[in-house]
Amino acid sequence: MVPDQRIHAHPAASADWLRAARAARSLSVATLAWLGVESTLGLAAGFSSHSLALIGWGLSAFVEAAASLIVVWRFTGARTLSPSAESTARRAVAVSFWLLAPYLVLHVAYDLDAGQRAAPSALGIVVTAFSLVSMPVLGLAKRRLGARLASGATSGEGTQNLICAAMAAGVLVSLRLNTLGWWWVDPVVAVVLAGVAVREGARAWRGHACCH
Repeated sequence: MVPDQRIHAHPAASADWLRAARAARSLSVATLAWLGVESTLGLAAGFSSHSLALIGWGLSAFVEAAASLIVVWRFTGARTLSPSAESTARRAVAVSFWLLAPYLVLHVAYDLDAGQRAAPSALGIVVTAFSLVSMPVLGLAKRRLGARLASGATSGEGTQNLICAAMAAGVLVSLRLNTLGWWWVDPVVAVVLAGVAVREGARAWRGHACCH
């Protein structure tokens, strides 16, 4: 079979599939733009208020950005119809889940030992509230596209966006509870999120992201 025939015979080469692939890439590019803002403001607010959860959430934006870059790479050029590119991208997204967990645990241990306590942050509240609204929309759209494309990489990126929304909710709750003296909620949120990242990374590595 000549190369052109092989491409047209590929089940993924339908017009609908290719449109979905372009949509997945476009959503990832848009996500990268927002994550640049989110990470900068989130980290600034977290360090100024000594909030572990807010710092962890800000750092997670870099992990999400890595996943978005992977999906852009996956659906660019000849890799769009490459099964090996999908496998590589899916495992790279799995690794991106695992990048955050060690930092969160070590930072929790350090700040607890140093006696750091989080303080309310107006900037942190505004940024996390915006992500709480926007990230579920992006995450669900990417997971639907991942199912249509049979792309664990795309679904995994969508899951990271949903985790980001959950993290934003946890940060907002912990910042409120800190004002009531429940300082321990902040490190607990950070540790729980580390566990979630490890679990989702394992699922993505095994190829379970599309159906989770």
